Amino acid sequence: MTTDYFTLSHQAAELAQKVLASSGITEILLANGCRVNIVGSLAMNLMAKHRDIDLHFYSPHLTTNFSFKVMARIAENPAFTEIRCINGLHTDEHCIAWHLTYRTADGQDWQFDLIHIDSGSRYDGFFERMAQRISEVATPDQRHTIIKLKYETTPTMDIHGVEYYEGVIAHGITSIEQLWQWVQKHRLQPQNYWIP
Repeated sequence: MTTDYFTLSHQAAELAQKVLASSGITEILLANGCRVNIVGSLAMNLMAKHRDIDLHFYSPHLTTNFSFKVMARIAENPAFTEIRCINGLHTDEHCIAWHLTYRTADGQDWQFDLIHIDSGSRYDGFFERMAQRISEVATPDQRHTIIKLKYETTPTMDIHGVEYYEGVIAHGITSIEQLWQWVQKHRLQPQNYWIP
């Protein structure tokens, strides 16, 4: 029996949208004057088995005080069981990364990766453009391969989302063994943010 990876991915995306709506995050960010965009696998319709949602939100003249104020409002929801912060505001990324665990009514844990970015800084819109370009250039066969590889990834394999996309689209990778070997070699090189 052949696995219908497109259907699985569509179902995962539908569920993610419901979880995002139930979390109330978007409404809180907008109420605080933030510009909000979905990025990552949900934006590209390439979701698989990982229950994660990526959002980038932007504020002019971003400060730690303001970002913590916004996150405190989100933290009032007891469904958020864990919140972690990485302050990169004083790096060239000009952002504060928030990683949240959200527990749904049926007991499923979802990860929210919320990146608060200083408007007009280097990475303003960068990952939105990445998602748009991947959506534009990936063929149906490549999209199928990406989703399939995500489902075939074992718990011992730490593979970043963009590594699936670059591996398949730029290097023609078709198997999880090829991808895992490529990832290990690729990480020996200086980090770069790939856009097709």
